[in-house]
Amino acid sequence: MTTMNLREIQRLPTSAARAVEPFAIDGVHYLAIAQLSVDIPGTEPGMGAGNSDVETLIYRWDGTAFAEFQRLPVPGGEDAEFFTLDGRHFLATASLRSGHGPYNMSPASVVWEFVGGRFEPFQRIVGTAAKQWHFFRVQERAFLALAQGAAGHSAPVDGAAQSCIFEWNGERFVPFQSIESAWGYNWLAFEVQGRTLLAYADHVAPSRLLVWSGTAFETLQVLDGASGRAFCHFKASGADWLVFANLLGETWLLRWDGAQFAAHQRLSGPGGREFAWLPDGEGDGGHLVQVNFIHGSREAPIPELQSVIYRWQGDGLEAVHMFGTSGGTDAAAFTVGGVPYLAVANSLSSALHFRTDSCIYQIVNDTP
Repeated sequence: MTTMNLREIQRLPTSAARAVEPFAIDGVHYLAIAQLSVDIPGTEPGMGAGNSDVETLIYRWDGTAFAEFQRLPVPGGEDAEFFTLDGRHFLATASLRSGHGPYNMSPASVVWEFVGGRFEPFQRIVGTAAKQWHFFRVQERAFLALAQGAAGHSAPVDGAAQSCIFEWNGERFVPFQSIESAWGYNWLAFEVQGRTLLAYADHVAPSRLLVWSGTAFETLQVLDGASGRAFCHFKASGADWLVFANLLGETWLLRWDGAQFAAHQRLSGPGGREFAWLPDGEGDGGHLVQVNFIHGSREAPIPELQSVIYRWQGDGLEAVHMFGTSGGTDAAAFTVGGVPYLAVANSLSSALHFRTDSCIYQIVNDTP
């Protein structure tokens, strides 16, 4: 049985990095990094501060490392989602806000298309506090889901700010369905027993699992825990598993019981922000990367944490490797020339500055 370790090979000069998205076009490898804000000199640092009129960075692999390739004007960048549709290559970017205080919380989020060797704007979608895009298919249909909104416990939810799902009509993405929401964060579509499930994470409203009915997505299960952040689905030991992170609560491994997902193993306490699943070459089991964001509050955050790599052990996950992150927000695995790598986004320094390097690691699998 192999154990996964990381060897740092490159640091990228990012600011409030919120997402890392590796992808390949015509055999060329790229990496998109969404950035939320940059520090404003002479002002008090903090998670809610900064200038959000920033750019999403596009890097291109030069044979040994990533080199900057293109900058996309994406204010308050929270996400970048690459997908290929009808032979065309797209990158959906999510904008949380724009400006440098007071902030505009409803900037358009842009879907870009790769045309003539560069990304060009394809479609602008107006939303509020956009957090994450997720592209997925159900049979022959293609969907693009947007998690958004920033309504508090007592604040009403504007219908235009609800998380929503768009469908490709052959020319553009058009509204398909809104989801009960308040402060949307994340999505994950996956298959269980021939059915398409769509997991939705919300910071304020209940996070839930939706199931495709043939005409729409309907609630299958409401999940325990507030401050929902992320999911990871995998198959191992003949079962379906779902990992669910609550930033201010706990991260749990859930097991499919034939009708819904039930709690199986507590993995960690507060801080869980994102996951990456790396299946073993044998086809059953693998490693789970859990990226931890902060402890404490937005007003007094502790960003320097240990993120975790777990190994599947037949009936659960065991922590086998720790690595430092600083306001860690995302991780994504990719392979170049048969060599596996992991990109990790860091968003906040110990001094609460946004300027924090993101890291590229080579994955080293050690066999005892």
